[in-house]
Amino acid sequence: MINHSNENTLLDDANSPEINKKLMGEISADFVLVADHLKEASYQIRKRGFSEHPIFILARTDVPVGQLLIGRNELANQWHYKASLLDEFVQLKFIGPESVDLFKENYKNPEEYCCLFVIQGDFAGFVYVPYPED
Repeated sequence: MINHSNENTLLDDANSPEINKKLMGEISADFVLVADHLKEASYQIRKRGFSEHPIFILARTDVPVGQLLIGRNELANQWHYKASLLDEFVQLKFIGPESVDLFKENYKNPEEYCCLFVIQGDFAGFVYVPYPED
């Protein structure tokens, strides 16, 4: 997968450059259904000291990474949502140890944005989606 996050250097909009508009639209439409749950999970992960950099894995099929939070079709959603941490991504070598600082520099404010690692077909990359405003 991703050995060095420089391959995923985040652009101005902080999303992986390979993501297409159609996929981003699908992600956004599904995200609004689960955003409150993910925001609370992010808060709990940070509050309990597990990580300051929660990552939520988004895939249509089950993947052997992270802990399942919301299964596909559980809330009328079309994706599985799993919780993970930066440490797990480093252990699995999705992010190389030499890229941890770059990842942290580009990590958006978790109060405002959800860090998603999207796996869909031949695309695998980070996407930051803003939480809906109340």
